[in-house]
Amino acid sequence: MSSIISPDARESKNTLFSVLSSHRRRYVLYACNQADGETTLSDVAEQVAAWEYDKPIAEITSTERKRVYTSIQQHHLSKLEDAGLITVDGDRLASTEKAQNLDVYLEVVPEETVPWSVYYLGLSILGGVVLGFSYLGWLPEGVSMGVVAAVVLAAYLISSLVHFSQSERVSLGDPDEELLSADGDEPS
Repeated sequence: MSSIISPDARESKNTLFSVLSSHRRRYVLYACNQADGETTLSDVAEQVAAWEYDKPIAEITSTERKRVYTSIQQHHLSKLEDAGLITVDGDRLASTEKAQNLDVYLEVVPEETVPWSVYYLGLSILGGVVLGFSYLGWLPEGVSMGVVAAVVLAAYLISSLVHFSQSERVSLGDPDEELLSADGDEPS
């Protein structure tokens, strides 16, 4: 696997990441992808407002709805359309195939899921505390420093294997290929 990314592919990825840097644009894409076809700007704005204000759609005020609608219409739709992620026809919106390929990145992470960085930080702190207790002699006499180190090492090994396995399920392919080719063909 080559680590060299062509300038065109790099620029395309930079544009895509720039467009996705806004949480509101990510919400718009997610709402369009959930629609499975065409939807309206009003419906998308209403759903985005519900997510942003953390309320059911029925509880969104007209002011909240209008604020989100105006922002999406005036600032975000053109960027999403220019990036080839949605099509806009008047008040009708539809996500493109390119946007649907992004769905894996737009999924809402369940609340009970801990990010890997936090998990490894916690594992490091726990390992450090246990090693400190072992060094100070605060653990039972049958537990040696070698046993503690082996358990901590095993925990990291198992965690790394699980993390690697989960990462492999979401393969981005060859770095020379365009990240999200809309037609599936080789980039030019």
